[in-house]
Amino acid sequence: MAEYKNLTIKDWALEDRPREKLLGKGINSLTDAELIAILIGSGNRNESAVELAKKILKEVKNNLNELGKLTVEDLMASKGIGEAKAVTIIAALELGRRRKQADIMEKKKISGSKDVFEFFQPVLADIPYEEFWILLLNRSNKIIEKFKISQGGISGTVIDVRMILKNAIEKLASSIILCHNHPSGNLQPSEADKKITTKLKDAARIMDMQVLDHLIITDSSFYSFADEGML
Repeated sequence: MAEYKNLTIKDWALEDRPREKLLGKGINSLTDAELIAILIGSGNRNESAVELAKKILKEVKNNLNELGKLTVEDLMASKGIGEAKAVTIIAALELGRRRKQADIMEKKKISGSKDVFEFFQPVLADIPYEEFWILLLNRSNKIIEKFKISQGGISGTVIDVRMILKNAIEKLASSIILCHNHPSGNLQPSEADKKITTKLKDAARIMDMQVLDHLIITDSSFYSFADEGML
């Protein structure tokens, strides 16, 4: 019986090696599976790294946003993906998210709800639980800082108004934008969303600050309280 071994990139035909393909033809010539194969380096006894990457992508319907939602444990469920490979994939996806957000930070100034969505979508779109974030702006609507207030379960999170105002005052913010995600994909605000928006708006007014908007974000869309006349 032939002895099996892990199929590494070095075992492939030269023209099929993703690293060589990248160097010879450029990064855009590689498929998503080939890029993932470079990250994981080797497959299992019966599959090459590319074949294993294709199987992982198939499980998320070839959707990189869905891939970004997987945990280390989810990835390790695939034979041939150990902890180190799973962590490498997750780290690469996180770098992609941070790069996108860094590009948006260069703009700094917030002109409308779309700018807020583009800023927070890489942060919130992939996570399977709710997180509540605050964006602090100066008088020119330029970003001072973003920070996470809380995170919760699939259906909600707990908000501390005092903590929000404390951070805003310390950073000398003139206005505040609220943002949280709905992992369910439902864009409609809940009664709790409406109440916390009103509560923060009233509290900020006392401190001579304005709540400009509150966005609810899903994977690909958003709901803006300001755009819908809810502020």
